[in-house]
Amino acid sequence: MSIYAFPAWSAAFVSAIARRAGLPEGALPAADRHARYIDALLARASAVPDGAPFLPYAPEDRAPKPGDLLCADRSAAPLSHWSMRLAEVGQPRPMHCDIVVRTSPGVIEVVGGNVQDLVVLRRFPVDAAGRVLPAPPGQPPFVLVLATQDSE
Repeated sequence: MSIYAFPAWSAAFVSAIARRAGLPEGALPAADRHARYIDALLARASAVPDGAPFLPYAPEDRAPKPGDLLCADRSAAPLSHWSMRLAEVGQPRPMHCDIVVRTSPGVIEVVGGNVQDLVVLRRFPVDAAGRVLPAPPGQPPFVLVLATQDSE
């Protein structure tokens, strides 16, 4: 069965929380798929880095902070780096992003929608510098941190 056979609402959850937090539509576009708003945010960061609401980083290069988005690639052939997404802009790719809500030594806490059809708080281990450790085998790899300009 295809991953697309299940109702997807996690991207809509991220969009709704962004509105609730006061971000305008232009800062994080409403989308029915994570790849759609990721593409828009990557394009804006590339075109106007100083004015972009979010900047892209590889998880190994950036310790996420509250308000940032932590994104994983759920496809059968995951991207090895977020920049690979630039070559396939507009094409479907099953991804999932969670909103970072808290960081503390050794752990990061994120909230995501449609995690087993629920809104869930999850914890992921981080290294001493606060960077997210690679996902365990069999789990979707983290490929992107979308850092808010406020967290710069």
